[in-house]
Amino acid sequence: MGEYEPKIEVQFPETLPAAKGSTVKLECFALGNPVPQINWRRSDGMPFPNKIKLRKFNAVLEIPNFQQEDTGSYECIAENSRGKNVARGRLTYYAKPYWVQLLKDVEISVEDSLYWECRASGKPKPSYRWLKNGDALVLEERIQIENGALTISNLNVTDSGMFQCIAENKHGLIYSTAELKVVASAPDFSRNPMKKIIQVQVGSLVILDCKPRASPRALSFWKKGDMMVREQARISFLNDGGLKIMNVTKADAGTYTCTAENQFGKANGTTHLVVTEPTRIILAPSNMDVAVGESVILPCQVQHDPLLDIMFAWYFNGALTDFKKDGSHFEKVGGSSSGDLMIRNIQLKHSGKYVCMVQTGVDSVSSAAELIVRGSPGPPENVKVDEITDTTAQLSWTEGTDSHSPVISYAVQARTPFSVGWQNVRTVPEVIDGKTHTATVVELNPWVEYEFRIVASNKIGGGEPSLPSEKVRTEEAAPEVAPSEVSGGGGSRSELVITWDPVPEELQNGGGFGYVVAFRPLGVTTWIQTVVTSPDNPRYVFRNESIVPFSPYEVKVGVYNNKGEGPFSPVTTVFSAEEEPTVAPSHISAHSLSSSEIEVSWNTIPWKMSNGHLLGYEVRYWNNGGEEESSSKVKVAGNQTSAVLRGLKSNLAYYTAVRAYNSAGAGPFSATVNATTKKTPPSQPPGNVVWNATDTKVLLNWEQVKAMENESEVTGYKVFYRTGSQNNVQVLNTNKTSAELLLPIKEDYIIEVKATTDGGDGTSSEQIRIPRITSMDARGSTSAISNIHPVSGYISILLFFIVNALW
Repeated sequence: MGEYEPKIEVQFPETLPAAKGSTVKLECFALGNPVPQINWRRSDGMPFPNKIKLRKFNAVLEIPNFQQEDTGSYECIAENSRGKNVARGRLTYYAKPYWVQLLKDVEISVEDSLYWECRASGKPKPSYRWLKNGDALVLEERIQIENGALTISNLNVTDSGMFQCIAENKHGLIYSTAELKVVASAPDFSRNPMKKIIQVQVGSLVILDCKPRASPRALSFWKKGDMMVREQARISFLNDGGLKIMNVTKADAGTYTCTAENQFGKANGTTHLVVTEPTRIILAPSNMDVAVGESVILPCQVQHDPLLDIMFAWYFNGALTDFKKDGSHFEKVGGSSSGDLMIRNIQLKHSGKYVCMVQTGVDSVSSAAELIVRGSPGPPENVKVDEITDTTAQLSWTEGTDSHSPVISYAVQARTPFSVGWQNVRTVPEVIDGKTHTATVVELNPWVEYEFRIVASNKIGGGEPSLPSEKVRTEEAAPEVAPSEVSGGGGSRSELVITWDPVPEELQNGGGFGYVVAFRPLGVTTWIQTVVTSPDNPRYVFRNESIVPFSPYEVKVGVYNNKGEGPFSPVTTVFSAEEEPTVAPSHISAHSLSSSEIEVSWNTIPWKMSNGHLLGYEVRYWNNGGEEESSSKVKVAGNQTSAVLRGLKSNLAYYTAVRAYNSAGAGPFSATVNATTKKTPPSQPPGNVVWNATDTKVLLNWEQVKAMENESEVTGYKVFYRTGSQNNVQVLNTNKTSAELLLPIKEDYIIEVKATTDGGDGTSSEQIRIPRITSMDARGSTSAISNIHPVSGYISILLFFIVNALW
């Protein structure tokens, strides 16, 4: 057929009505060669809204949810290279009626008027008609309809019923239904009673309501007591029956009665008006500036009418204070007309606005005050080490909270693995003011791991420290501290022992730390040097057979690390090892002191100071049945020439030898001597101790102690005695089995008796107590020991001892 311009074969009507909310589809089909391209547009040039869709290769235009703004002329344009063709059509809008305002049930009094409006919308605009109880409403002079609104004047009970408003146009109709109740009743206060008491303050305005339920509305008049209330400048009657009194005075107080009346009856209501003086705050809280930890009182004292109950409440930053929950800080104090607020141990969180609210039954008053709590500053933040050298660290930080008091200074503290807690450090600047947030820490030790923290201070005091910085290590440097306490001496023959206190790790200044030990014989100019590589080693021993015993050497100890050498300690003199003694002690002797002790004595060995220091003597001993290799030993100082061997077995021979010793070792033993310990003292105690006492003396008797064959012979007796109130024991020796003591018996006495032998004291008798004498004579024995009696007082006594003994 060849090419030809588009020809529209199918198109939409010139006018197409569309319902509100419907989906409208416009179709446009065209023939042509080449195949025409179809496009759509509004004739008025307005753009399509987003809701419009093009379907089937633009052949169908779809408009969902059609609205009035979608009305207008639409064009379909078919176009190819040979030309174009246009089809036009108009969309119109219509809508069924729909309600804008529905009817609602109404209850109304007789003789009142009714205005009932129902409103609907639609396209075209709907018309209205009314039904009553299903029938068309009959219009008359009282009943009129205008623009859909129903008006009924001078209502009566027969007007009651079910009413319907109908809105309609050519597309449909809708109904709205409601009930009209016309009521008639006498006044009744039961559902809306008058207030029994109304409290107001002098100078205020008060309205006394009188709103009984009544149909038709009742007329009202008022009495105060028995007197009719009449309108005047301050007093007026309201349209709803209420009574308004302006600028109330004390004279207005009293009982008011409202009488309401209509054609169906009347009713009374009563209220009592109480007029009070206004409440006033006479001592209000004031703004305060306090420090953390203080206790303050915010006053709130009022003057109020005695007829009114008063209630105090405090608000903190708009929230009601709960005295039970916050009782540790807040307490309400004062009398019946005072609501003072006490705040104990005040904290930063208590800064803010405090409002004292005073309420009565008729009024309320309030007063506010600002409380500023100042405290020590909060911890600084973001502490950083910006730069580190061997002895300095550059720090920076940011300011924390100032707690309402500006920061005036900062202090820097440091901690290392070697320090005891945090220590203050020196800085540049030396004094860091509150506006400075950087500082350089100086005089640090090289090659030590540090942490830093900042403490802020204000007028209140120092605050909490910041969190620690990250750990950083200072750079290495050559050591600067030499070992201390360089000394030495001792050791074995041909040795020079040199000792020192190791340099602490925090002063070693770097890795690879060690010691340089230098020494030379006194008077020689050349130093002998050696290296000790362990930083914890506290000594060095030089061995050489050419070393003369106990000869002086000059000694010094230096330090080094990876960065170089450090200083030497001051030169000190150390003696080489001594030579052990070569001579044995002479004139050794031993004799028994008791059943468990032997005394050994000797003469000192010859000794010169040039040989060193004689430390002492070693006494070795063993018993007859033992071996010398398993012997025991005791040591005594070099200035002693005897020793007592204790803890020995009784009646046994012991062998002993003595040798001298010094720091180099021990010399040869002396010749061996022996001694035999004495037998043990008797195990039998003195028995049957009998006492007889007057007010001036005590006579004692006891049975003789007989030693067994393996025990030492009895050589005498010892009497031990003391007062009951003292621990100082007196001893009386006798070789008889009796003793006489001249003692003023004004206190209790405690007495024991022991046998004496060469082997020591024997077993004690039973302890006896001689009570204070209250009669002329008393006696007793160990078989009848008196009970303890209390001491009536401290008495100084003079003890006289008379002993009939044979010496």
